[in-house]
Amino acid sequence: MTTLTFHGAAQEVTGSLHLLDVDGFRIALDCGMFQGRRAEGRIKNTSWPCPPEEIDAVVLSHAHIDHSGRLPRLVREGFTGPIYATPAARDLAAVMLADSAHIQEEDANYWNKKRVKRGEEAIEPLYTQEDSLRVIEQMFGIPYGRSFPLSQKVQVLYSDAGHMLGSGVVHLKIETGKDKHVSLVFTGDLGRPNMPILRDPSALPPCDYLICESTYGGRQTDPIVDMKERLAQVVETTVKRGGKVIVPSFSVGRTQVIVYSLHQLFVEGRLKQIPVFVDSPLAVNATEVFRLHPECYDADARKFNSKIGDILGNGCCTYIRDVEESKALHRKRTPCVIISASGMCEFGRILHHLKNNIPSAKNTVLIVGYQAQHTLGRRLVEGAEEAKIFGEVYPVKAQVVVLNGFSAHANAGELKAMTAPLAQTCKHAFLVHGEMDQCEALRASLTESGFGQVSIPASGQTFELE
Repeated sequence: MTTLTFHGAAQEVTGSLHLLDVDGFRIALDCGMFQGRRAEGRIKNTSWPCPPEEIDAVVLSHAHIDHSGRLPRLVREGFTGPIYATPAARDLAAVMLADSAHIQEEDANYWNKKRVKRGEEAIEPLYTQEDSLRVIEQMFGIPYGRSFPLSQKVQVLYSDAGHMLGSGVVHLKIETGKDKHVSLVFTGDLGRPNMPILRDPSALPPCDYLICESTYGGRQTDPIVDMKERLAQVVETTVKRGGKVIVPSFSVGRTQVIVYSLHQLFVEGRLKQIPVFVDSPLAVNATEVFRLHPECYDADARKFNSKIGDILGNGCCTYIRDVEESKALHRKRTPCVIISASGMCEFGRILHHLKNNIPSAKNTVLIVGYQAQHTLGRRLVEGAEEAKIFGEVYPVKAQVVVLNGFSAHANAGELKAMTAPLAQTCKHAFLVHGEMDQCEALRASLTESGFGQVSIPASGQTFELE
């Protein structure tokens, strides 16, 4: 018997984890961290669909923390099996999980100082940097297009999802009897055609069952071709006001795309060069991983790389690790671009840049990615007049600009185009990784394309694959 149980990113966006059980061999598809309210997150990030030691293998779609971020906790609680990813995703996970562990440790230290003063019991970090190192020891890199046996009855193959460096669509071929098989495709997160740097997503293969992300299942985002020009306009307008452009950006993927686009604008003479600062130790480390994997670049990026020598810097920007250098940016009074994490404005150095810059109308906060519910980034997008940062309230006088065309998630039209060819072969499609309204919109779209059965599974819901 083969069953599929949905545990994370079911009727919500973060915490991706789906459990495939093939005659008792248990495979976790992703093992992501829930990101949202602190108390709720702690509960969700420490619960599992089965004891971790009973999971036999993990197949990781990509390295973003909402897909990989619970791996150190899984290992800490007893998982000893192999973790599979593409080579680039494995290298990115090494730096991203170490960074996440550092945040977990720092966060626990911060709250424990307050708890001790109140006479409360200390809390432990979700996991430590030692736990994150153990994860990488258990990871194996599998190139795109190379089928490999996960067990005697399961074959797995990755194709390019086009979402971030090393992201993969997971194809599983499952033996159900003599000369009988079912096929399952898990999209992970799907990228957009024509995105900067990365190759386009590969075509989804015919399958019996489909697990599809639905982040933008009902939303149309701006055309990618317009984004570089609009970025130039935002920077030009802010410079004329004598202000700074503050970009809350995911350290991996989005930051590199913004740097690449600015670099092209400077080289083309479309923008007068101004200082650009990437203020995120993780982004610095991730950029080094990008440089190690030019095999993931598209033709334009390879051409620009051969011309310039380095698509992600080469004098056009300054990468900052040191805390004091980061603090020095607060005293800078001349126009510049500051790109910093976290992408949803929930933690990290971006909070310091926001508190120092949002009270001034000269400045611009440029939102270039999806903002989940209950995050500061979402509140800024929705027009909040005040922002609470580190317990203090600051007026939001800076201009807030949203360029959602830089999103690395396929939008409603792109999702429909990519999934439509599967309608005649797919017995059952499952929609995950989306807020409920986006899941419902994508379900209507898939039904219109001819899919017979489309479900939006709840956490804990199990389906038999026949």
